[in-house]
Amino acid sequence: MVREVRAGRGMREVARQFRVDVSTVSLWVERSADHRLDRCLFTDRKPGRAWNRTGAGLERRVIQTRAWLRDESALGEYGADAIQRELRTQPPFALCLSRATINRVLSRHGLQDVARRIRRPAPPRGWYLPEVAAGRAEVDCFDFIEDLKIASGPLVDVLTAKSLHGTLTDAWVLAQLSAKGTVQCLLARWQHDGLPAYAQFDNGTVFQGAHQFADAVGRISRLCLALGVIPVFVPPLEHGMQNTIESFNGLWQAKVWQRYRVASIPELQDCSDRYIAAHRARTRTATEAAPARRPMPKDFKLNLHAPLAGQLIFIRRTDETGHVHMLGQRFAVGPDWPHRLARCEVDFDHHCIRSFALRRRAPTEQPLLATIEYHRPNKPFQGAL
Repeated sequence: MVREVRAGRGMREVARQFRVDVSTVSLWVERSADHRLDRCLFTDRKPGRAWNRTGAGLERRVIQTRAWLRDESALGEYGADAIQRELRTQPPFALCLSRATINRVLSRHGLQDVARRIRRPAPPRGWYLPEVAAGRAEVDCFDFIEDLKIASGPLVDVLTAKSLHGTLTDAWVLAQLSAKGTVQCLLARWQHDGLPAYAQFDNGTVFQGAHQFADAVGRISRLCLALGVIPVFVPPLEHGMQNTIESFNGLWQAKVWQRYRVASIPELQDCSDRYIAAHRARTRTATEAAPARRPMPKDFKLNLHAPLAGQLIFIRRTDETGHVHMLGQRFAVGPDWPHRLARCEVDFDHHCIRSFALRRRAPTEQPLLATIEYHRPNKPFQGAL
């Protein structure tokens, strides 16, 4: 292009010939100036070093200081902070390079050896229950939103529910937090939607029962066992296990509690019912694709004094000796599994407790840690019928 322009052709004509903009032709003509073409630098990169780049001598000094700190210093620290401290002690003592400058120098010379964080994919939903993770079983998650204050009215508690795969949601406004009221809500949900394979709760006494008594099995656990639903108790502070219900709690508060100003419990329940109906209509496709639910037995009546049958599942983190706390007792599930997650299955039919190792990094590998013989005493239910 430059040769053609120097031969006397116009820039527009040259631009049409080479199919570029006139500004491109003008750029290279200006850059070549009056130099010989074989001595012009036809490159997009600007020649030379940046005006504010650290000098070569100072870069060598940084690299030499790092090598000395790594091999000779008592501390053995040779990162940017250590290099900065050492340079301040060397003449000229006013020399002070920033951490960012030192890190850029090290990066240019390939001396950055910081271990990068390895980001692993999250485990599948319900990974701690193999049947749920595989999509063959459904789990209903329950939780309480406590102490919501109606203006000029009472404090209320809201029991929320959401299924993991089918996204079936529910919310009940209760004047008092109690296991009796929770049982009635669970019965109403399961009569309408059918029974899941699992029901998940946190460790609250309303759900689990009294913690101070050994071998205590609460009202809600007995309801689940009577219906063939396996209750699962998970610690609320473990990451991910309560995400399904906790996210719905936040959604319900944003879309119902914070949107409407109500004066009574029935009015709040009416607003909640309209939202739940709309939410279920929007997520109907996911509900239809979810694992099948069993129908509720007709004329079911809860007998709190019936012998216990089936399974209880506790997700627990072991202590430093591999013990877990559940059912008001301390069980040794794995001395080689300290401070790790375990799934403990209390089998009332076979009088044993099976514990399985859980790891988020390998969610499909859940080896058996121990099988503990467990004979629960025939203790009658102590609560009010």
